[in-house]
Amino acid sequence: MADDYPGRSYDLIAFFDALHDLGDPVGAVAHARRALAPDGACLVVEPYAADAIEGNLTPLGRVWYGFSTLVCTPGSLAQEGRAALGTQAGQARLTEVLRAGGMRRVRRAAATPFNLVLEARP
Repeated sequence: MADDYPGRSYDLIAFFDALHDLGDPVGAVAHARRALAPDGACLVVEPYAADAIEGNLTPLGRVWYGFSTLVCTPGSLAQEGRAALGTQAGQARLTEVLRAGGMRRVRRAAATPFNLVLEARP
């Protein structure tokens, strides 16, 4: 589970195409925050999405919405927490989740047509 792995003082904890699938992404980020070294970082790679639905009405955005409807959102709803972020959460919503989990500094490290890469630090 994303909130019970052992250890402390990790330099880097990464979520690859996973945060949006979790029932309790805030809880997972909070656990990552507690497990990070004071100068550690959390790397979040998620499907690329704009913050407004209009920005996601592209051929690829439609594919992500399809996956989200059939796989990601039902999977999240079946877990404790039931956050249902979905594949098209966007940077603003992901930043809210990261900050709610205890990350103070969040920045976009990179973006491609397929992925959004965020760096979060305590």
